[in-house]
Amino acid sequence: MTNTSLQVSSNITLQVLTVGKDKTPVIVIDDFAINTNDIIEHACNEAQFNALDNTHYPGIRAPLPKDYVINVLQAVYQEICRIYNIPTNLQLKPQEIYFSLITKKAEELSLLQRMPHFDTSRPFYFAVLHYLNAGEHGNTGLFRHNPTGLEKIENHNTEKYLTAAQNFIDTHGERSQTYFTESDEHFELYHQIEYKPNRLVIYPGQLLHSIIISPQHDIDPNPNTGRLTANIFIEFT
Repeated sequence: MTNTSLQVSSNITLQVLTVGKDKTPVIVIDDFAINTNDIIEHACNEAQFNALDNTHYPGIRAPLPKDYVINVLQAVYQEICRIYNIPTNLQLKPQEIYFSLITKKAEELSLLQRMPHFDTSRPFYFAVLHYLNAGEHGNTGLFRHNPTGLEKIENHNTEKYLTAAQNFIDTHGERSQTYFTESDEHFELYHQIEYKPNRLVIYPGQLLHSIIISPQHDIDPNPNTGRLTANIFIEFT
């Protein structure tokens, strides 16, 4: 049984990017863990990957070890609270915790999997994303919805966004059977967070985003060679 507690580096370098017209903070931490060998080994030898029915993720997922999740969140909790001005009366609650691997070919994608998406319109919900495997894997792309100019889908503008997006599709038709990897008339790719092994990224779940898929490197069910990430979704409530 592998050790999955994960030791966080004592000299991590934290960057705060302000992205898009909304100047939304995105946290990027390189060389986050002292090493990722144990957590990758756990994914390869012990994790049970499956496709989940309750998600539009184009691949398979497996539960993350709880001790890994605890150590990651303990390392970044205070910085998240500070950078995003989390009200002090709210408590952090993990929502979903998964290893993730992309497995779907472009011709297998549903319409929603061929568009940028947002995780939730609720405030104080964040994705904590740990890039694990080495290799030339796809970046995380941030998108602006051209008909509305929206970068974040919030409670007050969700209906506006959904209506405008459906109207665009009704007028122009569904996009081609491909992953969304670059700007078009419907969405503008305004920022990319580069994939780097052992990089931790934190961003609000309201941001429109998508993986900039590299078909030759990313569509791979093997946790030893695929685009293996640890995804921790948290909410302050």
